[in-house]
Amino acid sequence: MDREALRMVCSREFWRMAVLWTVSLLYSYILLFFLRRGAPVPRLRPMPEPDDDAARRRRRRPVCVITGATSGLGKAAAAALAREGYHTVQQIRDQQPDAHLEAFQIDLSSYKSIKKFETSLNQWIKDSNMEHSIQLLVNNAGILAKSYRITEDGLDEMIQANYIGPFVLTNILLPLLKNSSTPSRVVNLTSFTHRCVSEINLSEKGLSGVRFGHWPARRSYLLASTYEYTKFCLLMFSYELHRQLHLSSGVSVMAADPGVVQTGIMRELPPCLSWLALSVLRLLNLLQQPDTGVDAVLDAALAPPDSSGKYFFGGKGRTITSSQLSYNVEVAKKLWAESLALFNELQNRPDVK
Repeated sequence: MDREALRMVCSREFWRMAVLWTVSLLYSYILLFFLRRGAPVPRLRPMPEPDDDAARRRRRRPVCVITGATSGLGKAAAAALAREGYHTVQQIRDQQPDAHLEAFQIDLSSYKSIKKFETSLNQWIKDSNMEHSIQLLVNNAGILAKSYRITEDGLDEMIQANYIGPFVLTNILLPLLKNSSTPSRVVNLTSFTHRCVSEINLSEKGLSGVRFGHWPARRSYLLASTYEYTKFCLLMFSYELHRQLHLSSGVSVMAADPGVVQTGIMRELPPCLSWLALSVLRLLNLLQQPDTGVDAVLDAALAPPDSSGKYFFGGKGRTITSSQLSYNVEVAKKLWAESLALFNELQNRPDVK
């Protein structure tokens, strides 16, 4: 074991991941198998009506935007949704002719990149002669950073990539979602780790990531706490967006928790610790491959519109409850207000005009 790995093992954050994350995951499965209520939610296939005109049929395919689809869970979701009839717009490079895929670059930790993506997407829709709308947005991209890094927007990279970026992207794409002639949807990928959050800091320092950063009084970056915070914020954002949109606009909002999936999320951690974590999870039969872990995402993406506001976990159309704090409406409203203020601040910067 090298020095970096040894230092991490001796840190509080490592044991937070090893113990609290495992307990949170097991508690989610307890809810799934023993305390779940209600029947499984069915999937609805979004394929358009048959049409002999290939060009017209292509224009009528529903459009899906998936972030972080270059590999892992996002790539599996893109392939599965393409098979279900969606014209997926994501970052896959090795496209297949019959999959109806379009590739765009987007960095969720950069406001400029998100705005550039918006321009490219609008132009693509216009050039494709389709309805100026999208039907599905899947906020899948996320990182687990081992160090405190500041983006060009002055925010903690993990907080911006995992929460602020999806918040901004969703709000920017809302006009396209609302403009759809068929019911549209937002699916946010959250995590069982949100259950580790017992209180939430909604100050400017909290959302920018300053409180998690590295300074002389703190030896290391709070990577586990920061990750939990981002997933909790994304979940609360999902519930608040549901309350604001579903009844007034017909846009449904779902939260999807895929559990533990073998992806590149731990690539920044020491290889020996990543191997150890995956080995233990595999031994406990808790580790999934992307092709099976994507089930909860597909459940959320293809569920009936009246399932808006639910938390999908475990596949097979099953839903469970999230943490008690995540249902606090007042906290959610405050988070929305603070996040919107930060969004407006990014919009009004002179260098992004």
